[in-house]
Amino acid sequence: MSNNKQTPGEPVVSQAEQEKLLEDAKQIVNIQSYHMKRSLDNNKLMEALKHASNMVCELRTGLLSPKYYYELYILALDQLRYLEMYLAGEKHGKSLNELYELVQYAGNILPRLYLLVTVGSVYIKSKKAPAKDVLLDLVEMCRGVQHPTRGLFLRNYLSEMTKDKLPDEGSEYSGWGGSVKDSIDFIVSNFVEMNKLWVRMQHQGPVREREKREQERKELCILVGKNLSRLSQLDGLNITEYKEKVLPKILEQIVQCKDKIAQQYLMEIVIQVFSDDFHLQTLDQILLSCGQLNKEVEVKTIIISLIDRLANYASKSPQEIPKEIKIFDIFYDNISKVFEAQGDMPLENIIALEVSLLNLSLRVFPTIIGYVDRVLGFCAATITKTKEEKLNKNAVKEILRLLQIPLNAYKNVLMILKLENYQKVMSTLDYADRKKVSIDIAKNAIENDTKIPDAESVEVLFKLLNPLVKDEDGQPPEADIDSEDFEEEQNLVARLLHLFNNNNETSFWCLSQS
Repeated sequence: MSNNKQTPGEPVVSQAEQEKLLEDAKQIVNIQSYHMKRSLDNNKLMEALKHASNMVCELRTGLLSPKYYYELYILALDQLRYLEMYLAGEKHGKSLNELYELVQYAGNILPRLYLLVTVGSVYIKSKKAPAKDVLLDLVEMCRGVQHPTRGLFLRNYLSEMTKDKLPDEGSEYSGWGGSVKDSIDFIVSNFVEMNKLWVRMQHQGPVREREKREQERKELCILVGKNLSRLSQLDGLNITEYKEKVLPKILEQIVQCKDKIAQQYLMEIVIQVFSDDFHLQTLDQILLSCGQLNKEVEVKTIIISLIDRLANYASKSPQEIPKEIKIFDIFYDNISKVFEAQGDMPLENIIALEVSLLNLSLRVFPTIIGYVDRVLGFCAATITKTKEEKLNKNAVKEILRLLQIPLNAYKNVLMILKLENYQKVMSTLDYADRKKVSIDIAKNAIENDTKIPDAESVEVLFKLLNPLVKDEDGQPPEADIDSEDFEEEQNLVARLLHLFNNNNETSFWCLSQS
């Protein structure tokens, strides 16, 4: 048996040394698994368990990186499946209850628990013990391994070995074996402990290897996320249980861990794996938690993914949205609270979130123009409050997106004229960008042949077209103006005039402005 368990304070070994340690450990696993299989073939169960314990002892190492440890872990697990199949065949002449007790006398805690999970899985499958009792025992016993890497992989093994044996609605293990509540408690408990171990990995080893550890942790995120995916697949998990018990526990763990990598990944997984109707009923809870996350977390991407997902759902199945759930208002109010809680969120991130909310309002509530104007008003106020003398290019890019979306959605300039805050947002841009928007407005009216019915509409339209028809602050000197561009812009305005209703009032207004 190799002696490669890391002691506290021992330096991290080089990659070449790790590869050598891995090959040595794999060789021992193969040798011990060979003897285990021979013993099982000869019905020598006690000898087989001894070899299985020696084999799994290789997973006690603390010298391998998670990548190499995973390779060793997979090899050992493949061999344990042989033991599992043998035990399920019940050729050993011992009761599973006796075996369950017997393996707990293994000398070291890690192989003891791997063997216990293996036997426990068979025990549940035999239905000779209630699944809920075995699951509870196993998840509690695994607390005995607190080394981050070893504990994380052990609990992953527990999750994989029991995933098809959970009491659930319509499951063969429910009833006497337990209920979906027992499965929920088991999965949530395992999730909480795995996340704690995963976060603690960040604090192992020297400070100079922090970035390397962060990358290694990201590669292991799926092990923790599987628990949430498994929860979402329980047929017996209803909205009430999810809203009142399950989600609060999940969000509490995510917020309390204070780890940016864990928070980013797990919030995205919550949004990804649980159903749209669950999200509709828990929007307030999720958005409130977003405001409590580490300031380094990309809250923008989390909320945008939630908005976009529910926008797709609501636009395809509007009849599925309960009338009492005011999606726009919930997002609008809570996003403002997130901005306050986060404090110094970059302006471009704030506008990007509002862009997503604007898309939702236009897709789900296309006839409620007030929602669009509220978003524009919030953005205008937010931009005005910014302390930046000049908007950065990313913020400008998002503002231009914000102004373009209603144009593309309505394909009717008259709708834009009804938006009181549209011009307020435009006014936050410099001359060159205001002119870009003015050109887009003019082209939109011409391409969609939108007739301008009265002088009042013409007046509002010309305010939006000011950069094309009036001298303004910030425009370049006349000598620097490209004559071809200027001619093209004036031709655009001339074509636009043909869309005005030819009545006395409109004509008089146009003449008075010329």
